[in-house]
Amino acid sequence: MNKNELKTAASLIIDWYKDARRNLPWRANATPYHVWLSETMLQQTRIETVIPYYERFLAQLPTIESLAAVDDEKLMKLWEGLGYYSRARNLKKAAQTVVASYDGVLPKTAQELQKLPGIGEYTAGAIASIAFGQPEPAVDGNVLRVIMRLTACDEDIAQPKVKKEVTQLLREIYPSGKDASNLTQGIMELGEVICIPNGEPKCAVCPLNSICCAHLNKETERYPVRSEKKKRKIEKRTVFMLFCGNKIALHRRTNSGLLAGMWEFPNTEGHLTKQQADAFLARTDLGVLSCEPCGKTKHIFTHIEWHMLGYQVKCQTESPQFEWKTAEEILHSYALPSAFRFYRKQLEESPVI
Repeated sequence: MNKNELKTAASLIIDWYKDARRNLPWRANATPYHVWLSETMLQQTRIETVIPYYERFLAQLPTIESLAAVDDEKLMKLWEGLGYYSRARNLKKAAQTVVASYDGVLPKTAQELQKLPGIGEYTAGAIASIAFGQPEPAVDGNVLRVIMRLTACDEDIAQPKVKKEVTQLLREIYPSGKDASNLTQGIMELGEVICIPNGEPKCAVCPLNSICCAHLNKETERYPVRSEKKKRKIEKRTVFMLFCGNKIALHRRTNSGLLAGMWEFPNTEGHLTKQQADAFLARTDLGVLSCEPCGKTKHIFTHIEWHMLGYQVKCQTESPQFEWKTAEEILHSYALPSAFRFYRKQLEESPVI
């Protein structure tokens, strides 16, 4: 597909988007801060999940300045359950840089935006085009799928060079101003609701069906080509819900690696039988009174699966290696990763054993 054909496709997408766009909260007032926040939250996360988080976050932190100054625990609590917590930490770091170096105003160009923590090529392109009307594409999986089907391209989208090639191809024909915003949002929208990743694409209502090579050749199922993902590593873990009186033990993870710096229920590697769990706990200073199984669960990260089994443990002593908090304190003030949602729910239903 040559540049003129791609320009035609862009024009069709823009016209379609003006009429078909969904009413999403970040589109109602697309300030740079709102675009940045929404695009960060939407990474690896469904729109339906993001909306209440976005609205609650903005109600508490309506400006870049308030984000820069927020307490870390409050920030994590606002993000609790959304996952990929480094996104929240980078938002705050970037906000502090914007306040210190840019007078509280996000820079307009993708190049400057990418200097901020947590803002990569995609997010920079989205902010630059949507909020500032810059002729800068934002290429994610939705955009790649649309372009690969449009052009019937056999290249493997898992290869970084393919994303770079598509980005450059789009950059050469990208419009400026309001049309830049409409094209960026329009091509994303097309990939989310019509040129969908799972199931049959809705070609009958697609604005590109008259020029889409995959559709015209009846080969939409062939594209995009993607090499198989590596299988996730499975890790078994045993989780302990340690109760002492009306307090429950929390542990803070180290500041590097998976779930860096997050609070968690104490846990250890492997699946311990009841006998093994009793022996493990006997070596601690907790003064264990009872230990009972409290269920199994699984949590999927990007590259790892945690297969967990848990025990509720009644203790005599609050060991100093943990923080001991009431169920109410944990539920209202401490952010626990969604990996522990199954066990956290037990606090909501029965806060003390």
